[in-house]
Amino acid sequence: MKTSAGGREGGRAEGVPFELALSPSRPLALYLRSSSNAGPMSINRRDFIATTAAGVAIPALGSAETIVSHIEQRSLGPKAPRFAPPPVVISSENGNISKNAEGKTGVQVAYEMISRGGDTLDAIVNGVSVVERDPNDQSVGLGGLPNEEGVVQLDASCMHGPTKRAGSVGCLEGIATPAAVAKAVMDYTDHIMLVGEGAKKFALRMGFKEENLLTEQTRKDYLRWKATLNAGDAWLNPPPATRPPGDDDAPAHRGRHVWHDEKGIPYSYGTINMNAVNANGDISSCTTTSGLSWKIPGRVGDSPIIGAGQYCDNEVGAAGSTGRGEANIKVCGAFLVVEFMRQGMSPEAACMKVMERVIAMTESRLMVNGKPTFQLQFYAVNKKGEYAAACCYEGAQYAVCDAKGPRFEKFAYMYKASEQPKGPLSGVMVKPPA
Repeated sequence: MKTSAGGREGGRAEGVPFELALSPSRPLALYLRSSSNAGPMSINRRDFIATTAAGVAIPALGSAETIVSHIEQRSLGPKAPRFAPPPVVISSENGNISKNAEGKTGVQVAYEMISRGGDTLDAIVNGVSVVERDPNDQSVGLGGLPNEEGVVQLDASCMHGPTKRAGSVGCLEGIATPAAVAKAVMDYTDHIMLVGEGAKKFALRMGFKEENLLTEQTRKDYLRWKATLNAGDAWLNPPPATRPPGDDDAPAHRGRHVWHDEKGIPYSYGTINMNAVNANGDISSCTTTSGLSWKIPGRVGDSPIIGAGQYCDNEVGAAGSTGRGEANIKVCGAFLVVEFMRQGMSPEAACMKVMERVIAMTESRLMVNGKPTFQLQFYAVNKKGEYAAACCYEGAQYAVCDAKGPRFEKFAYMYKASEQPKGPLSGVMVKPPA
């Protein structure tokens, strides 16, 4: 078993240009902070819902503006912590690959917001939006690989440690930033999860803009996949496609959780998970995905399931996962990681213990010589700022950002890459060893 470790320190960054703030004294206030020093404009919640439904939109999280929403007593001002853990943000590898218009990756965006006093959940929702808005990442948000009918369906969930609240959406269509919609469910409703058409109607009412999530590249990939399903159908098989240069091996491809078969058809097991702790010891978690490529319409994996795709307890820590969601759901993986940390385990030990539980609960059809045919990764951070990640098979890396800057670190793992089975793979496609 290989281990991983990392050091962390504090840091700072520039101010927030735009804030959407919820205040306990005022139901809703829009604060425009810019060089013009514009003052606050206060409207009530009912008027806000009416105006957003009429077309006054909340700015997209992927834009140059930053959206920060406050829940209950949260603020950008400093607090008096009982101790000062080093702030840190961890995520799946794609959190340090996709970049926004300023050239910053998701973990950088999140860490800089936290460093200047921003709330941990506001920070990571903005962080994952960098990946959600990246059309080149076919595992999340815009440009994500669609279901078997050619429709992109997105899932996401989030938890906010200080207020013990959570939000989730499943099978969301036409909205590129499901993590922000999940947070809106948490902020504005008494519910935790909205799905399907109801989730979309809610998002539109809250001011999110509908858009076509099927990019030209994903449309072509879908048609290529469909044409090769059955040699006897009416679809003509396309000529073999050339794999993207460095496919599967280059970090830019591997980190996006996408690989191509011998016909050039991409497959994805999707997802970005991001977790963070600030200097006050406040913790949040978020997971967002386009899910399994070519899935049955309506399929939901672990990402929007609180306690599976992600989980957060402000007294202990946060955890999340990427990979085969069906395997994780059965063990309530993120919840179990946090519970093991509550018992005193380190983040790494907790993740490894849950991986053992996943393998013990895996059905025989997905096992070859006692080893799973799929990949699954867990990420964890505790209240002290200690972090780690663990997976089934060696070779993976995850993203970290702290005072030392953004970087990749190696996963702890259960099995060596050479031990990965070459047998039939499950619904989550993992490239077998050569």
